Amino acid sequence: MRVLFALVLIGVASFAQAANEIDAKVEAALAAESRPQADRDRDRNRLPLQTLNFFGMTDDMRVLELLPGGGWYTRVLAPVLAENGKLYVALGTNQIRENVLTEPGFERVEVVETTANLNRPQGSRFYEVDDFDFGVTGIDMVLTFRNIHNFDKGSRDRINRNVFKALKRGGLYGVVDHTARHMEPPNHENRRRIDPVLVIKEMLGHGFEFVDYADLHYRADDELEYEVGRRSVSGNTDRFTLLFRKP
Repeated sequence: MRVLFALVLIGVASFAQAANEIDAKVEAALAAESRPQADRDRDRNRLPLQTLNFFGMTDDMRVLELLPGGGWYTRVLAPVLAENGKLYVALGTNQIRENVLTEPGFERVEVVETTANLNRPQGSRFYEVDDFDFGVTGIDMVLTFRNIHNFDKGSRDRINRNVFKALKRGGLYGVVDHTARHMEPPNHENRRRIDPVLVIKEMLGHGFEFVDYADLHYRADDELEYEVGRRSVSGNTDRFTLLFRKP
């Protein structure tokens, strides 16, 4: 009986250590000396540890980050996944390829080469993406942060179809973006926002299951009225945080 009890205690301790593993690794990534101060200044607003825990990320996953921009999340994800998992980045990767992935510690990040061509037609408020294929499958999790709003519906459909194709069964798709007022017609002020109900509807149409949402980035003082780059709104936008699953 004592032996059995001891084994149970060991099992509980091992589970607790595993459950906390991502927390320690995320905190270490956030504290890395090489991390720019401008990135650190956004930690309180972006809440990366809470966000990744909500999405259910573990350090042994194969994770695909879409449209990494300047690499704010790449600098967090890569160290967490470096030992036991794998980070892929795709679409709009030129900036991090030149400025982040050349730094020590990012050697294992893989840039997914696609045939995609990102462009914004003259006079359009949206980017477009040509037909493409990620060329990888069996992905555990796809993440994108504040990007979906940049694309027209046809391009969102292409991206989300390919995400569905790249994910394994049971794979997760986490999306964070700036909130637009529900059913508000497009205008100059909401051009970098998107209706979360529309996002959910489109994801369901591509075969995803809606898993959950989080209010981590809810901001009561964002009236959803002004462009996210305005001084009164920038850094304090209301953002929705949605999680989907490939059945």
